[in-house]
Amino acid sequence: MFTATADLILPTTTTGSWPRPAWYTETLHGRSISKAMQDMPFREQFTDALSAMLDEQERAGLDILTHGDYFHDTYVGGQGWISYVLERWKGLEGDHQKLYEELPAFGPGEILNEVWSAWRWPQVTGKVEPDPETPLEYAKIWRLAQARTSKPVMFGTVSSQQFPMFLDINGAPYDDDDREQMIWDMAVAMNEELRALAAAGCKVIQIEEPLLHFVSSYHAENTRLLDVLVDAFNREVEGLDGVEVWVHTCWGSANMQRGIDRAGTYANCVELYLERINADVWTIETDGHVEEIAELLKPYKGSMKRKVALGVVSHRTLQVETAEEVAATVRTALDAVEPDKLVLTSDCGFGRGGAGRLIALYKSAATARGANIVRRELGVEQRPVPIENPQLQADNFVTSESELFGGLVGH
Repeated sequence: MFTATADLILPTTTTGSWPRPAWYTETLHGRSISKAMQDMPFREQFTDALSAMLDEQERAGLDILTHGDYFHDTYVGGQGWISYVLERWKGLEGDHQKLYEELPAFGPGEILNEVWSAWRWPQVTGKVEPDPETPLEYAKIWRLAQARTSKPVMFGTVSSQQFPMFLDINGAPYDDDDREQMIWDMAVAMNEELRALAAAGCKVIQIEEPLLHFVSSYHAENTRLLDVLVDAFNREVEGLDGVEVWVHTCWGSANMQRGIDRAGTYANCVELYLERINADVWTIETDGHVEEIAELLKPYKGSMKRKVALGVVSHRTLQVETAEEVAATVRTALDAVEPDKLVLTSDCGFGRGGAGRLIALYKSAATARGANIVRRELGVEQRPVPIENPQLQADNFVTSESELFGGLVGH
């Protein structure tokens, strides 16, 4: 169901995380949001940071805003994206280092060696399910963000099927050689939280990084596992009536690093994302290779049931794209996707040890400004981008206020 993107040509957004203000130093440390909000320093910093972050996204001209992942702890390489959930569910205990058989190996002297070796994980000691003592409280987090803007706030969360690859099993009821039941139980647990989020009024929910594109890229022959993951995803988003469901896919984002090499491809998963899973918008990291992505999508042009959100700015580079560069990317994408089926976003989030606030702000502004260039070419209505209004700048190369305001001062 299309809600936030309904009737919009080339809607713009950003993907998830946003750089934190330097003064936002409080963290949850495993507490629930409600418990932490009793602590005045956290309460003030968290809510003020939400206001600042949403204001920046609005000034950039984005149509759909995000919560910035500001409820995650600031762990090395953005591990808080995953551990936020794992620290709050039952059946998980401990704090262990793990060798990643499923991920590429990196040696000393490489940044991802430092990231992977710093991460710590619980072990599975029982059935994984929500814990009423430490609820995820997605609905409350969304309300705190949505209360600060009139634009729709998209709530993003890691897909529950990400977790099994990081966890060792140390007890019943799961078999370490057959994790299907654990995948299913985690989908059920996440669905409970997402239903509460939908009931609170959230109209856009983004499920981030299900394993489908990873598995289809490197283990396409394992069709049984792919079927399990499709079914688990659909169980994860079951019953989200009235919600526009997004599914975000990229190739890793720890400290802006690509965790999977360029051999990773979307070629084997297009049908899975566009036909088999129950999502309305598929967001794709183009990584500067929009032509490749466009070729994969061309067979669906004119018959696409879903929308696709393409990354038109990179979260991996600090060089801010120009509006003209964004427009060129959009034109290439329109060779494969109808204008009413195309959403513009970033390849992934700008937070988690990534870019600074100004970089995120101006990359997002480039997204909105580039969208307006193409909207003008298509003959459809453009939308305001406040940051490009000279009357709203913090600093200007002018000699007087009257010059800035066109002689209107005093009238």
